[in-house]
Amino acid sequence: MKILTPAVEIKKNIRKSMPLYLMFLLPFAYFVIFHYAPMVGNLMAFEDYSIVKGFFHSPWAGTKYFRQFLTDPYFWQVVRNTVLINLYSLIFYFPSSLIFALLLNELQQKVFKKFIQSITYIPHFLSTVVVVGMLVNFLSIDGLINEVVKLFGGEAKTFMSMPQWFRTIYVGSEIWQGIGWNSIIYLAALTTIDPQLYEAATMDGANRWRKLLHITLPGISTVVTIMLLLTLGKMLSVGFEKILLLYSGPTYETADVIQTFVYRRGLIDSDFSFAAAVGIFQSVLAFALVISANQISKKLNGSRLF
Repeated sequence: MKILTPAVEIKKNIRKSMPLYLMFLLPFAYFVIFHYAPMVGNLMAFEDYSIVKGFFHSPWAGTKYFRQFLTDPYFWQVVRNTVLINLYSLIFYFPSSLIFALLLNELQQKVFKKFIQSITYIPHFLSTVVVVGMLVNFLSIDGLINEVVKLFGGEAKTFMSMPQWFRTIYVGSEIWQGIGWNSIIYLAALTTIDPQLYEAATMDGANRWRKLLHITLPGISTVVTIMLLLTLGKMLSVGFEKILLLYSGPTYETADVIQTFVYRRGLIDSDFSFAAAVGIFQSVLAFALVISANQISKKLNGSRLF
């Protein structure tokens, strides 16, 4: 029997696994090109960046643009709007998928259950432009919503230009678009719960509410915690495309968030260094938020993301 040297054995294994390496090459290239390589652009935040001089030859500015953002008149407005929109999403949008999954789990008719799932999955596959177009049509002065309001004796309103309605419209559309798709992970978690636990609870006389409180929710608590931590990590980022398409001058006071502010200063005003500084500021706060939430979760119930 021929004994292979370690080097020959390694080469043999590489040749054998070559199809797997080739499959891995494309996603690896994607992350390098679109996620890691652009991180060089963070240098702009500490420079008086010049397109002509480039990243490595532009004059150093230190923390000039961070201080400029913190003292900007719009700083508190965009931070407040970003936090409030995410807070409303956390309160209403996050639990909506969990509640929907729990309700679906209680359905006994499989055909009806699959029908409801299919219907609620469809909005997820609609592009943001299509969703915003639907909102604009439904909420226009002669749209469906105002027709219903007038039918019940109310007065038609220009919802899209009323700042007090913007957050409600945004969060409501997010719930409609994502409630079905986001429930998939909770439905998958529900299938891992041992059915014998429900049978034993039935024998003990437990009703559906008791089963939900003492079996279902504890059974998926780890998944809920992880999803919550991931959501908290996005507390300082909002659906940029949808807000950009939805907001207008009259709604700036409640709709203008960090991302749209960066878009205007960075791309429209060509203030690249300032925009990069704001982006780093946002990322650092989001990172700190995830770390803090992870440690708190670890101490409270032992579940954590990392």
